[in-house]
Amino acid sequence: MNPREPLKRVLYIDLSKKSFWIDEREDLFERWLGGVGVAVQLFKEEASKNVDPLSPENPVIFSVGPLTSLYPLASKTIAIFKSPLTGNLGESHAGGRSAIALRLAGYGATVIKGASQLPVYLVIKEEEVEFRDASALWGVSNAITVGRILRETAPGQGVRTIMRIGKAGEKLVSYAAVMTETYRHFGRLGLGAVLGSKKVKGIIIYGKHTIPVEDKKKYREVYDRLYKLSVESDAMKRYHDIGTAMNILPLNYIGALPTRNLNSSRFEGAEEISGENIAEKKLARRIACAHCPVACIHIASIREPYPDEPYFYKTTFISYDHELIYSLGSMLGVKKIDNVLRLIDIVEAFGLDAISAGVSLAWATEAYKRGIVTINETLVELDWGNVENYIEAIKYIVEQPNHFYTTLAKGTREASKHYGGQEFALNFGGNEMPGYHTGYGAIIGYSIGSRHSHLDCAGYRVDQTIKEPPSPEEYVEMLIKEEEWRQVLTSLVICLFARTIYTVENVVDALKPLGYDCTEDELKKLGEEIYLEKQKLKIELGFNPRELKIPSRVFETSTPHGLLRRDYVEKALQHYAELIEYKINTSD
Repeated sequence: MNPREPLKRVLYIDLSKKSFWIDEREDLFERWLGGVGVAVQLFKEEASKNVDPLSPENPVIFSVGPLTSLYPLASKTIAIFKSPLTGNLGESHAGGRSAIALRLAGYGATVIKGASQLPVYLVIKEEEVEFRDASALWGVSNAITVGRILRETAPGQGVRTIMRIGKAGEKLVSYAAVMTETYRHFGRLGLGAVLGSKKVKGIIIYGKHTIPVEDKKKYREVYDRLYKLSVESDAMKRYHDIGTAMNILPLNYIGALPTRNLNSSRFEGAEEISGENIAEKKLARRIACAHCPVACIHIASIREPYPDEPYFYKTTFISYDHELIYSLGSMLGVKKIDNVLRLIDIVEAFGLDAISAGVSLAWATEAYKRGIVTINETLVELDWGNVENYIEAIKYIVEQPNHFYTTLAKGTREASKHYGGQEFALNFGGNEMPGYHTGYGAIIGYSIGSRHSHLDCAGYRVDQTIKEPPSPEEYVEMLIKEEEWRQVLTSLVICLFARTIYTVENVVDALKPLGYDCTEDELKKLGEEIYLEKQKLKIELGFNPRELKIPSRVFETSTPHGLLRRDYVEKALQHYAELIEYKINTSD
């Protein structure tokens, strides 16, 4: 058997016709490797440039890569779709068991298109797809409860993945997420709303496909090396010990932690909500994605008394990380650990992206305090740190009882267009701001990244390692180069936490035992090509690099590099636009 044979197979599912078929697409996997490289091409085949994100014609592509299920931290699944939040290319990654389940079912990718008339959940097996009635699950608001029910209805315990949406997905909130297992997500850009528009409540995938290895001895050698690096490196140890919540204190110390809708870059409650304090007082356990030795998922526990029942407590387990603590903690002025965890829990239950939910509430709070909107719109008084009212507002975002919350459910870009306050609506390309106000690299990276995410090119990390920023043109080219290499990692598919382990040399070595003969230069060239394919697709879907807008607030609040200059950022964005236009015009 050819080692790459399992990655030839693409499963197509038509929800409208309740049908499925399998094609062998060796042409795609040979050319684009897997993961995001293949998913982008499948999306281009299936979607028109004018497709409505919430229409049946918007396809959802799930894909994995050649390292999936074979090497440590090759644990992510790529999802590609048109985002209802940005109106452009949506790309989201999730861990858990989804990647290994898809590969063991014998597929390199799955294409889901059309829409069901009635709610369904899909059961994907080797050679078979079941379309099961989900009418009884539709309307169940808690996505965790849905997961528990689905566990009892399908086989495959131990090797399956269970994806599902919460009520936010059903109500088409533009930043609704998809939960996988209990604590992982396709979090950003609204995949939950896309599945909700298709009436898909959940997806179960399992299989026992064998993944062959061409050179077992060499594979073992490379595996052992990568495993050792994974468990012994300082970076991986920090992810295990405290997780990304370790970022709260350092960012606050240097003045880079967005606070109260970025009215400040330092938070007086940082010590209380820090990863170190949560680990000391609330950490219950750590868990890992499938085939990951690091276990960076940190689970806190909180006890809440039952009303009128002394000595009876409800214990809730809640996953936390830096972005959740930032968006539902410092960004909203919430200072107590338990209150931040309560907000995370309700966002999780409804199936919302925590970053967009928190940043949207931060914009709404400032708009309310400035008198741009009134109690008639917000229905509750919004004030920094008022957790009880924030809980009510989260419910309103999902239920959408009035025009204000219907608009807020579309994100800060749409809400500020209608009500005002665009200068402090912290979104980039429509995607809400991550938890780093570190300098030019962060702001430029959010703007020019393919997903408008800090994970695209890590400008926030570069900001923290340089004393003086380079020229705007140099910074842009540096960030693009980083994003190009990440296209290789997300085509393999590697967790980006492991990017320092999966160097180009180690990637070449990891592919050889699997029957892939490629050089370092060829891999780098592939990354450039995938990056350019994504830029072309974004432009076809309506993105204009010359129309990028930066909220004024980012120039008003100090960073570790001082106040940012608007002219510097504008020069950077102009250079990006010119560079992309040149690359597209000179490409084959």
